[in-house]
Amino acid sequence: MQKAYQNLPAPAKLNLFLHVVGRRADGYHLLESIFILIDLADSLDIELLESGEIRRTGDIVGDPEKDLCVRAAKLLQQHADCRIGAHIHLRKRIPSGAGLGGGSSDAATTLIALNRLWNLGLCRQELIGLGAKLGADVPFFIFGESAFAQGIGEDLQAFEIPPSSWAIVMPDTPTGTAGIFADPHLTRDTKSLKIINLSELIQSNWPHLPGHNDLQPVVERRSADVRRALSFLGKEARMTGSGSAVFVHAPDKTRAAAMLKDLYQGATGYAADTVPVHPLHAWVSERAC
Repeated sequence: MQKAYQNLPAPAKLNLFLHVVGRRADGYHLLESIFILIDLADSLDIELLESGEIRRTGDIVGDPEKDLCVRAAKLLQQHADCRIGAHIHLRKRIPSGAGLGGGSSDAATTLIALNRLWNLGLCRQELIGLGAKLGADVPFFIFGESAFAQGIGEDLQAFEIPPSSWAIVMPDTPTGTAGIFADPHLTRDTKSLKIINLSELIQSNWPHLPGHNDLQPVVERRSADVRRALSFLGKEARMTGSGSAVFVHAPDKTRAAAMLKDLYQGATGYAADTVPVHPLHAWVSERAC
């Protein structure tokens, strides 16, 4: 029986666009987006603990009681009535508060790895359902490939994106997601897109991206740092998720790095390639649940 896994990747994501198309009666916003994985990634070591304890070490952002890896592990334990525990050690590379999905990706890798380590045998759709209880981005990382997302992020369809590279700028000051979604200036009525229309737009206009990010104008009103990052990367730049990170397409990773060579103080730059499939994608069964 496998006792531990080392250096498990938890890749970041970009939202190539992010539309708010409505709002449910329970207050959750209805979204449409294209999600892609990139090769900027956190790393996890996960060791089986027969005691049933969930132990968390390494880099911890914010309140340890709200840590998404711990919440993911305990949720999986409860769902599967599992008495085995785990020691989860995390090394962060994805900045917090960036809109790059770092915490959600860490939670997804935790669910994928513990499903295997504990020999639970849950299928992908079951894990996606658990992930949706942890956050809107978690299902995408379990889905594990470029996707058109709808609903609150849980309705995912595979979507082909050309091989691509990106220059990313992250201001030192992160943004707060809750305040952005509550902002009265946020538009919530962007016209819904059809996946077939998106495919045609991508094929005919690449690397020019379709749509826009409905959250971006709200964040720009609040943050001079985001405005400066967008200006640095040029008119094609846009924000990912709720920010603060912004990105722009580059011909390749070398030229993405060159675009960031003269980055100003007060921000960090990342050159990244698109990852078409999550490195742990094959760890999850595709069988019918």
